Amino acid sequence: MIETIMQDAQERMGKCVEATKNQMSKVRTGRAHPSLLDSIQVSYYGSMAPLKQVANVGIEDSRTLSVTVFDRSLVQAVEKAIMSSDLGLNPMTAGATLRIPLPALTEERRKDFIKVVRNEAENGRIAIRNVRRDAISEVKKLEKAKDCTEDDVRRSEDEVQKYTDTNIKNVDDILSAKEKELMEV
Repeated sequence: MIETIMQDAQERMGKCVEATKNQMSKVRTGRAHPSLLDSIQVSYYGSMAPLKQVANVGIEDSRTLSVTVFDRSLVQAVEKAIMSSDLGLNPMTAGATLRIPLPALTEERRKDFIKVVRNEAENGRIAIRNVRRDAISEVKKLEKAKDCTEDDVRRSEDEVQKYTDTNIKNVDDILSAKEKELMEV
């Protein structure tokens, strides 16, 4: 029973680290990256669809993304969705292809992005600690129900703490890599 609680905690902590990594990948650096446009939704015949479903996003060069729309009638909708997003990008249309130049980041904008990234990292750490708390409380419930001993509880708490420390270190590593990437000129 304790093993399943430990496995569940480990899986959930891993998912917290992945979610944090995904959130940080949305924060743009000076380089072009297709995942930058993952959060954009396009009005597609009356419903909203992710940009990936209506267009192919690629990298033209280090500071330019190219978006090739599958259906030419959607070019205007894709352009409008990109312009109205909070990314501050202005696409240039050439037929069914949109070219999106990424402006260079100013020092002030980089510092703002670092604040955002640190906040995402802290949210990831909080989520990991919440998983730890849940796992420990589940084990303590087992002890109250006389399904495990006090020693089992102590061992489980130590094991969960090791998982927690490892995953928080992973989040910190992701954070430091992203900060380094943001400060590159």
